[in-house]
Amino acid sequence: MYDIISAIILGIVEGLTEFLPVSSTGHLILVGDLLGFEGDTATTFKIVIQLGAVLAVLVLYWKRYMSILKDLLTFNFRASNKLNAIHMGIAMVPALIIYLIFKDYIKQYLFGPGPVLIGLIIGGILMIIAARVKRKVTAENTDDITYKQALGIGLFQCFALWPGFSRSGSTISGGLLLGTSQKAAADFTFIIAVPVMFGATILDMYDSRELLTGDALMLFLIGFIAAFVVAMLAVVTFLNLIKRLKLEWFAFYRFAVAVIFFIFVM
Repeated sequence: MYDIISAIILGIVEGLTEFLPVSSTGHLILVGDLLGFEGDTATTFKIVIQLGAVLAVLVLYWKRYMSILKDLLTFNFRASNKLNAIHMGIAMVPALIIYLIFKDYIKQYLFGPGPVLIGLIIGGILMIIAARVKRKVTAENTDDITYKQALGIGLFQCFALWPGFSRSGSTISGGLLLGTSQKAAADFTFIIAVPVMFGATILDMYDSRELLTGDALMLFLIGFIAAFVVAMLAVVTFLNLIKRLKLEWFAFYRFAVAVIFFIFVM
């Protein structure tokens, strides 16, 4: 019963933090540490339930995904001068390659409170730099994003493989430094979230297939549902929030979480 309660709590945490640049994975690791929910199964659980929250993005952006899929099937990539599957593909490749090479190291050494606190702080510094460095905005919305900018954002996404950095925080920071508006960077971040997280979840579940027993699958399902439901309730509000608030505010929150956890828990 305690594991079920922990799964629900972590699902709620995931649903509330996935859409903010505060690192949902980092929060899951820290809260999981407080709950004593740790081990190989817990590590896989924390990856899998993120897909529940990310699927809320699929619901929100389903028209955009259908448009991208239609263009892909008809090989109509740049003729319509809009975001397409090539943008998504080149943005996903860098992190995918790094993950495949270092996934065992990441799960063994970085899924702990200490690395998360480091990630929260360094990621917060990156966000402050991105928010304050002045760049000419060349992409006001996602359809203005170039292939070069998409690749650059994909490279910044590699930072998110370190729990605590935040995938949205890294990619939005990268977008700002590369000349996109914060709105365009946020939209692009969440559009590529579905294939990225789906791929990461499938790979991790395959690698951890021996852990997928009946009890573990039940916990995964409970956490998945909790994350999806909470994310569906929060997605629109939080996405509007991230597009309007300066990144510094989220960075300050990250610093506060890191300091509080370090003082009172570590």
